[in-house]
Amino acid sequence: MAIPRDFINELIARIDIVDLIDRKVPLKKAGKNHSACCPFHSEKSPSFTVSRDKQFYHCFGCGVHGNAIDFVMEYDRLEFIDAIEELAGQLGLAVPREQGTGKRPDQGLSRDLYELMEEANLFYQSQLRQHTDKQKVVDYLEFRGLSNDVVEQFGIGFAPDGWDGLLGRYRQNLPAQDKLLTAGMLIANDSGKRYDRFRDRLMFPIRDRRGRVVGFGGRVLGDGTPKYLNSPETPIFHKGNELYGLYELKQKHRDPQHVLIVEGYMDVVALAQFGVDYAVASLGTSTTAEQFQLLVRSAKQVVCCYDGDRAGREAAWRALETALPLLKPGDQVKFMFLPQGEDPDTMVRKIGKEAFEALMQKAMLLPEFLFDTLSANHGTDKGALAKQAIALIEKVQDTVLQNLLLENLAHKLGMNSADDLKKKLGFSAKQKPLNAKGLQGRGTPLRLAIGLLIQNPSLGFGLAKQPALDRLQMTGIELLNHLLDITREQTLNSAQLLEMHREHQKKSTLIKLAQWEHQVADENVLPEFKQTLIWLNNQYIEQRYQELSLKQALTKVEKMQLKKLISIMKGIAK
Repeated sequence: MAIPRDFINELIARIDIVDLIDRKVPLKKAGKNHSACCPFHSEKSPSFTVSRDKQFYHCFGCGVHGNAIDFVMEYDRLEFIDAIEELAGQLGLAVPREQGTGKRPDQGLSRDLYELMEEANLFYQSQLRQHTDKQKVVDYLEFRGLSNDVVEQFGIGFAPDGWDGLLGRYRQNLPAQDKLLTAGMLIANDSGKRYDRFRDRLMFPIRDRRGRVVGFGGRVLGDGTPKYLNSPETPIFHKGNELYGLYELKQKHRDPQHVLIVEGYMDVVALAQFGVDYAVASLGTSTTAEQFQLLVRSAKQVVCCYDGDRAGREAAWRALETALPLLKPGDQVKFMFLPQGEDPDTMVRKIGKEAFEALMQKAMLLPEFLFDTLSANHGTDKGALAKQAIALIEKVQDTVLQNLLLENLAHKLGMNSADDLKKKLGFSAKQKPLNAKGLQGRGTPLRLAIGLLIQNPSLGFGLAKQPALDRLQMTGIELLNHLLDITREQTLNSAQLLEMHREHQKKSTLIKLAQWEHQVADENVLPEFKQTLIWLNNQYIEQRYQELSLKQALTKVEKMQLKKLISIMKGIAK
């Protein structure tokens, strides 16, 4: 099922890209546009511009560009359909569907899986309220000190003991059973018999950034093993891309100042119970690059909380190595280590919210943790310390952080400054090459006509047909005629016009021209555009004159046409 083009146009028209981006990347007014340091690459000076007139953003540093849909896709790492649904949700709109050929192969399956996962979630929640064994779960929740509000906030449920609690609801629905197998909610043994994956467990639904249930974590209620059982990888659940509790955090805090990453579901829930409602968990894996990108995009300060034992320190070091290449100017990562034998759940119960947050404030900054760990690993071997430190610092894309780390390393090695260190060790920052700036100058009249029309689609609205341009033989004229046909019939902005060409073979050309500094002042755009059309019409006149004048035998009509063309050309020449 495809999304109607009219709905996408309406969505782009109703979303103000400046307001959308400013909520995630604070913008400053810069002339008629807005600017900021690019959220997609490290830079000191702002090269990321957002145009309210065009409803378009562009970075002159790394070359990223697009409309509101593109920004949500890139910033929140969503697919096209998901980005549209995210924007529609912000406006309180339901996304319509129509029959078409644009359906993604797995779109129908994914939609069914989301629906079944939500049904499973409701089933587990109902079991917590209604099952004959519910009292043992209620007693457990009370023992853990979890209130009804927190249980409801995180959608916690109960998977009853038995092999067919969930399966029994779909006993007569084999297609649904097949999909539940795909979603990891059922298991089939070697003989093909199917049964529930989760049995006699406290159930924690894992939601994606849009709030859809994509998986579950199940905690055993007794002494069974494993203590935690997680959903497997499925078409809609990739645990390295999700963070437990992130959706719930965003529901509480639209623009959180900091986010605390912990290791377990119960840690997140217990912290929320005590008012520390900005924690997320990494789903039992080492924190991945995708998860770190989600973290630093969610809040400027990320506090990584680990046990104080050797395993906790090693996990923290892996997180540091993952984070270093991803950090942008302004991002701050800290490392918090709890006393041995404690976890966030037990710690917050023991000392309370204020004391727990005081420990967070004392957490180690990334440079401190990095050099403390290197010193502990290498002792007095400064050569080995320097070698490992340089290998790590070279990965850093944020030049501010890179220089700070180099200054720290220089101090550790007894050197006067980072410059001395660079000279002695031959260090050179390996920054990613940046794309060259876009088109500049006025260019050809045809390029100017297309560029002006893309940047100001209203120029084409109601414009009379240009039959000469349909016959003009000139490379690129088809694109101008195509754009004139579109803009003549409807009022669009630049973002809408570009969105209509997302899959067009000339998409890259259109984007370049949308960003082109054509050096035409605003008050001169309309007359300049008209002038380019006049020039192109005159090109056809000359072209047709050449064709007829070189022809050996002209028809009576052609002779009359040639005579008229000569008269017109004389008028042009005067």
